[in-house]
Amino acid sequence: MLIERERHDGIRSGAITVLFRRWRQRQATAGGVYRTALGRVAVDAIDVVTPERITEADAAAAGYPSAAAVVEDLRGDPGDPVYRLRVRFVEEPDPRDKLAAAEDLSAGDREAIAGRLARLDRASATGPWTTATLEIISRRPEVRAGDLAAELGRDAARFKLDVRKLKNLGLTISLGTGYRISPRGAAYLLSRTREH
Repeated sequence: MLIERERHDGIRSGAITVLFRRWRQRQATAGGVYRTALGRVAVDAIDVVTPERITEADAAAAGYPSAAAVVEDLRGDPGDPVYRLRVRFVEEPDPRDKLAAAEDLSAGDREAIAGRLARLDRASATGPWTTATLEIISRRPEVRAGDLAAELGRDAARFKLDVRKLKNLGLTISLGTGYRISPRGAAYLLSRTREH
């Protein structure tokens, strides 16, 4: 979820607890926790409102001087629904970071990772992709996703979604530009090399 930089401090401090978005399709779910540039943000509630129903209290909670200022700042097609999100900053560390830092893998860990990767490969309409993706990120850290995808002959948007799946397993780390293999991912790749 993208959050404007000028809202980061307010969300982090708790001064901003509401966001407004005009989306063609809902892009967040109540109860979800999202990684953002400012850290993890929880969406506690989400509902659709008409611009006319945005209250002054909600505008203040969103960091705006007035409801009119909120409406003026809404992006997107005026015909799309407007969502009001009740948000809060999540201070606890992302469990994926702890998982990614774990470089001591047991035989069970390696087997579990191999099983998950095999399932991802089987579920892909384009065929196996996990090993090639891990290997290219290992060889070419901090390289743009589009460049990595092109080298593999893959669509960039699909490639990014797939790398996110690897990140959820603690195998990769997203950077400002590109990715790098996590300690857990490096340990897994090393174990594969030793087995072959």
